[in-house]
Order: sequence, then C-alpha cells, then structure tokens
Amino acid sequence: MVTLITGATSGIGEQLAIKYAQMGDTVIACGRNTKKLAELSKHNNIESCKFDATSLKDIKEATIGYPHFDRVILNAGNCEYIDDAKNFDSALFERVINANLLSVGYCLEALLPKVKSGGQLVIVSSSVTYLPLPRSEAYGASKAGVSYLAKSLAVDLMDVDVTLVHPGFVKTPLTEKNDFPMPMAVTAEEAADYMIKGINKRRKEVHFPYRFTLILKALRILPLPLWLKIAKGLTR
Repeated sequence: MVTLITGATSGIGEQLAIKYAQMGDTVIACGRNTKKLAELSKHNNIESCKFDATSLKDIKEATIGYPHFDRVILNAGNCEYIDDAKNFDSALFERVINANLLSVGYCLEALLPKVKSGGQLVIVSSSVTYLPLPRSEAYGASKAGVSYLAKSLAVDLMDVDVTLVHPGFVKTPLTEKNDFPMPMAVTAEEAADYMIKGINKRRKEVHFPYRFTLILKALRILPLPLWLKIAKGLTR
C-alpha cells in the first residue's frame, strides 16, 4: 500500500506516518519542515515529499514522480481564532480558509487522479463543525467547508472510498497555544490510533474521542437560540 499523508511533520500526521510505515505501507510524508521531513525519512518505509499545500504548482511539481497512491490522507491545516468579532480580521480569515479549505482543493486536483480505483481518500476536518463555538468564525467556517466537500465527494466518487474525520481536542504543537480548557483531549498518538482503526475499516465518518463527540452531536438537537445562550455563557 502506498499512503500519502499531508501535514506529516507534526502532531497527528507525524504519528499516522510512523504507524502506517510500521504496518508495512510505503508512506509519502508531506510537509514544509525540511528538518522534520529528514527525520521522518530515517524510518523504514517513509519517503519525504516537501511542498506547500496552499500552492497547487508546488504540490504538482513535488508529486510528479509518484504514479499512483492507494490512500491519500489530507491532514494539513492551521488554527487561528477571531478574538474580536465586531472588528473582524479578514486577513486572519483568509489565512485560515487558505490553509484549511483551499489547500484541500489544490491537493484534490493534484492527487485525486492518482488514487487507484478501489483506493481511499481521507479528509481530516474537526468536531468544531458540529456546533457554532466562541471565536471559531474562521476555523469553524473552514472546517465546515471541508466536511461538506468530503460528503459531496463521497456522493460523486464511484471508485474511491471517502472517509471524513472529525477529531475532538488533540494535544499537538498547534493546540498548545490554546488559552482555554480542552475537555477530554487525547494525545496525537491516541488520535492516530482512533483514525487508523476507522480508516482501515473504511468508515464513512471517524470521530473521537467518542464520549466527547457524542456529547457534541447530542447538543446539536437543541434549538439554536438555546444553544446560542449556552455558547455565549462559555465566553464569560
């Protein structure tokens, strides 16, 4: 199996690369961090591939030598928060949309034609899409777009299975900067284990940790005015 993973230089992506390589896959670990890619390539079965996921030209040039993939995992992304909604930061919004949503579109154009018939496309979104949360205008909008995109692809793709991933809080270098509690957070290694179990079973949706994501899913049935009152209380 040839598995390509974006965002493989830290957090969940790094753990996925290592674990799939240990399982015998040929892993194409993708990212921008040259030093980290070099470290990953020291592992058996891991090849490094450096590109910026926000550049279609970069992706195509970096992957031109790979004829096909059995599995593509689009995991790269970033998170920034809108601290003052009244004074909306459109530059921040653009950065997050580019990093989390447009980059997926670029990767799809460059990589999806190379996924073998019967192969698998995995797209990592976030459980933030289940409910509107404080300060999440940019991050939540980008991930909601990712989730809808993945669900639409699952309808239209006839010969490739699509798996959509909705993680809860995961302890990674990206979330270390969060200045708020992260209930039921799991480690990147635990997150990778959850994902691999679901991906290998070709589930349509993988969400974890289950207790946390099921609570969020249950809260979705609340009338919106009631949830907004609860969410506003979280900011005080």
